[in-house]
Amino acid sequence: MKTVDSYNFAGKKALVRVDFNVPLDKEFNITDDTRIKATIPTVLKIVNDGGSAILMSHLGRPKGGPEEKYSLKHLLPALKEAFGRDVKFADDCIGQSATDLAASLRPGEILLLENLRFYKEEEKGDVAFAEKLSKLGDVWVNDAFGTAHRAHASTAVMGQFFEDRIAGYVMKAELDNAKKILDEAERPFTAIMGGAKISDKILIIEKLLDNVDNLIIGGGMTYTFTKAQGGQIGKSLLEADKQELALELLKKAEEKGVKIYMPVDNVCADSFSNDANRQTVATGFIPDGWEGLDIGPESVKLFTDVVLNSKTILWNGPMGVFEFPNFAIGTDAIAKAVVKATEENGAFSLIGGGDSASAVNQAGYGDRVSYVSTGGGALLEYMEGKVLPGVAALE
Repeated sequence: MKTVDSYNFAGKKALVRVDFNVPLDKEFNITDDTRIKATIPTVLKIVNDGGSAILMSHLGRPKGGPEEKYSLKHLLPALKEAFGRDVKFADDCIGQSATDLAASLRPGEILLLENLRFYKEEEKGDVAFAEKLSKLGDVWVNDAFGTAHRAHASTAVMGQFFEDRIAGYVMKAELDNAKKILDEAERPFTAIMGGAKISDKILIIEKLLDNVDNLIIGGGMTYTFTKAQGGQIGKSLLEADKQELALELLKKAEEKGVKIYMPVDNVCADSFSNDANRQTVATGFIPDGWEGLDIGPESVKLFTDVVLNSKTILWNGPMGVFEFPNFAIGTDAIAKAVVKATEENGAFSLIGGGDSASAVNQAGYGDRVSYVSTGGGALLEYMEGKVLPGVAALE
């Protein structure tokens, strides 16, 4: 796999697939710019070499055509600040404005194309659409690990039209750090799995049971485990059809000698709101009409001890509804434990994208763990052992 370090972009127009799918508020302000910041080294390497960069990305899920709220033009002020120079904008990704602006681009300049998903051909992996895009540049750089699990036109199909297919710094770092967890994990190795649903995490949990020493389970999915074991969960989140599976996973873990840690207490609320009435109860004793929204203080102690005694830590998914400050206490405590294990005990810690990355960055701990993935679903699929089309296209 060619990487940006091994390539000289002088005089080249690099078509760079980035992942600028960032969250915006109602005024189109970016609320988390992690993904933009991650691309700075790749883009600056290209322009500092004397090349020009043509950036392409999707944003959101437009319903088959241009939508104002999903226009990438909203990102221009943030991009100008990130790259320290003006960024030109084409109001289409394959139309005349894109062709003209790309043709006139000079060394050191940056052009942003409009949202790729304004064309349904992007997600369909349409070859003709990929070919039109490819004509805008001389070399293809894929730095969008977060969409590498999709066989879309810009993330995978385009590769066939280029002799030079290059992995950007984000792509390379994501793969290197994932391999470190999968192939070189120092023991004890602890995986922390949170989030709402078991169904989203079945494959990764099954895969991890072959690798880890400890598996901590938190978040909304714990209530399905609790219910399956005969506990009371009130009106907490439940995947009723996954109870059998939950028990099977616990049995498999026992057979493989993996220690499973589940919450021993829960903070529950009488409504799904930050201002709801709260009480802490032992796991399995949530009263009717109440729902579990966070792990309790005893669970925090239990999980913290396990984390602090680990040498490799993979964390994917929050411990509770961290968007509500009153129910972010468990997630924040685990973040602190992971930071302490990293900084004081020399552990290698990988935060696995999605909500856990947001939680760690929101708490200001992003630069105090070993690596924060921007990959989300792509990271999970890679760790499940699946071939990612966007990675295969670079090889």
